[in-house]
Amino acid sequence: MDIPSNVLSILVLVALVLSATAALMAFNGTGRKRPEDAGPIQMDENLEAILQAYTNKMSRLEGALRRLAAEAKRQNEVVRGSVQNVGMIRYDAFEDVGGQLSFSCALLDDRGDGVVITSINGRQDTRVYAKPVKAGRSSHNLSEEETSAIRQALERPREAVTAG
Repeated sequence: MDIPSNVLSILVLVALVLSATAALMAFNGTGRKRPEDAGPIQMDENLEAILQAYTNKMSRLEGALRRLAAEAKRQNEVVRGSVQNVGMIRYDAFEDVGGQLSFSCALLDDRGDGVVITSINGRQDTRVYAKPVKAGRSSHNLSEEETSAIRQALERPREAVTAG
């Protein structure tokens, strides 16, 4: 069941208002005034059953709301660890090869962790390198293009990949 938490919150509030209204109407005899010397209010079996049913519904709604909140928290952690920030720099690695076929591409999550991938294309061969990135930095030596791709990813998060 995919019900947003704000909708469930509204449903819980509506149920509380309806429960309170039903209880007040039952206690007051549907709007009639009780004599002041009538003594304590006695609940009949029907009213007790209605209140117990509302209590059970509220408990189920509270449980559903707790499960929904826990799932939202779990999904937020999953999203934080997914690739959200992308930066790509295209360039000519060699003077005799044109067309900007070489590139460095940074794929980072919300924390700036991920990988930078570089493909250097020449006339005879292509070499591909992958270097880990932690908090926007790498323990490996980075080229100028790799550094630029990481910077681009961190400066322009969640934007489409563009040629640099």
